[in-house]
Amino acid sequence: MKLSEIIKNTGASILKGSPETEISAICSDSRKATEGSLFIATAGCSADGHDFIADALSRGAAAVVDADRKALALCADKFYSHPSGELELVGITGTNGKTTTVTLLYNLFRSLGYECGLLSTIANFVGAHRLETANTTADPITINSLLREMVDAGCQYCFMEVSSIGLEQERVAGLEFRIGIFSNLTHDHLDYHKTFAEYLRCKKLFFDNLPKKATAIINADDRNGMVMVQNCAAKVVSYSCRSVADHNCRILEQSFEGMMLKLDGTEVWTRLIGAHNAYNLLAIYCTALELGADRDEVLLALSRLESAKGRLETIRGPRDLAVVIDYAHTPDALENVLGTLRAVSPKRNLVCCFGCGGDRDKTKRPEMAAIAEKMADRIFITSDNCRTEDPESIISDIRAGLSPEGLSKTVCITDRREAIRAAITLSPDSSTILLAGKGHETYQIIGKEYHHFDEREIVKEVLGL
Repeated sequence: MKLSEIIKNTGASILKGSPETEISAICSDSRKATEGSLFIATAGCSADGHDFIADALSRGAAAVVDADRKALALCADKFYSHPSGELELVGITGTNGKTTTVTLLYNLFRSLGYECGLLSTIANFVGAHRLETANTTADPITINSLLREMVDAGCQYCFMEVSSIGLEQERVAGLEFRIGIFSNLTHDHLDYHKTFAEYLRCKKLFFDNLPKKATAIINADDRNGMVMVQNCAAKVVSYSCRSVADHNCRILEQSFEGMMLKLDGTEVWTRLIGAHNAYNLLAIYCTALELGADRDEVLLALSRLESAKGRLETIRGPRDLAVVIDYAHTPDALENVLGTLRAVSPKRNLVCCFGCGGDRDKTKRPEMAAIAEKMADRIFITSDNCRTEDPESIISDIRAGLSPEGLSKTVCITDRREAIRAAITLSPDSSTILLAGKGHETYQIIGKEYHHFDEREIVKEVLGL
């Protein structure tokens, strides 16, 4: 493809090369430059691509353009021939529920016989082929490259997470979404956005940019649901578990094995549990109907779905212990999970073992402690991904949210492996032990290094399984 075609109407300007230069590949990381490639120099959060132009040229780049973040995304869309326009692209944004919702949508539509793609926190899939992922919302070149792979592999649908940071950094500019879903908005990422108002603004960008032919599916029970679709040109569909909406759901009963839902008047048994999963399943149901799937087939498929890895993942052990691994790393998510575990088995002893990530939003640390104090019988505070922060300092921030009564039922063990061991071995029979924060992750970030750390392995070792 000629350079002139790639940059047309994107706002990018040529720094090296001619408009007629034939481009074989594009990159914004000079280390990925190859013979005949285009290097797109963009100022990023931690580095400025303009400082690496010479490196890109030394590796064979045939041309260099100057571009802001939106121009970078538009160039990627052009180079890969607008792949999102050849798919039914569904995006979800919100604080909690994104990974579960897109993963279950991917599994549901595959069970209905469709080829699908998935872009998520846990992994990316092109059809059945799994690819590892580093960010909730990847960079624009990676996104468009994967979408093109999906189209070429015969995929009809793609389900992707869309983060507030990805929206603010224009990573999804140029993508043609068929459906946009809003799950909820609670406390998270204030280390990046600084204020809740800015966090909300970035989420809203997703719906502001939906075209008229698209559909916006919103959680009517979240006070920001209607805010998201103010000035939205797309068709709006609402869902609710508590009030009047286009689609409704309520929980009839639940246990560790699953829950019975009444979904638009029809009873459906599902293997997932918890009010938050009722909302996730309702969003999935709405999406499937908007995409034209048969209602009866969708209801049957919903009853067969299993939760995403690291989301209320339960390991049963001796002494009637139930160890639950969950990704809950925000105040709202922790409260949802603890509330679910209390609801499904109110008479069991409930233990909460958690930490908070380093180099991230510090204000949620005492909030999470206060929630654990209110809802759990015993608390173990430990490390998460401490990154470059002192783990003892993080634990001190968490402890600040506890009252004297809360402190009296709290144990602090910095080493997460030992904290898990203590939480399991010191808990009385018939306890439910929540390990919150890591979920699907199989590593721990200490400093800038990733160390193998799989809570499933640790739990099974401690339980003797």
